[in-house]
Amino acid sequence: MTPELFWLTLTVILTGSLWVPYILNRISVRGMMGTLGNPSRNDKPQAEWATRLMFAHDNAVENLVTFAPLVLILAELDYSTKWTVYATAVYFWARVAHLVVYTMGVPVFRTLAWTIGFFAQVVLVLAIFKVV
Repeated sequence: MTPELFWLTLTVILTGSLWVPYILNRISVRGMMGTLGNPSRNDKPQAEWATRLMFAHDNAVENLVTFAPLVLILAELDYSTKWTVYATAVYFWARVAHLVVYTMGVPVFRTLAWTIGFFAQVVLVLAIFKVV
C-alpha cells in the first residue's frame, strides 16, 4: 500500500465512522424508538454539538468525493512524490481538525481547516498533471 492510499484509507475510516456519536446522542435524547422512527418536525432536538457533527460529517462526505478519486488516479498513474504523501497526510489531519472545531462550534478555525484540506487537494491535482 502506498502512503497516499494509507492516508485515503484512514480518511475513509474517519468519514465512515462520524455518524456513531451523532446517533448515540439521538438515542440519548429521543430514546431507541424515537431514533428508529421516521423523522418528524416535532422530534426533540439533539444537542447542538451533535447537530454540528452531522454537518461536519456531511462536509467530510462531500469532500471525500473529490479527495478519493484524486488519490486513486495517482495510484493508477503510479505517481508518488514527497508532495503527494504530504498532501494526503495534511488532508487527513485537516479533516480531523475540521471535525473537532466544527463540532465545538469554532467558526474561523473550521473554515481554516477546510481551506487547508482544499489546498492539499490542489497539490494532488497538480501532481496528476506532474506539476509537483
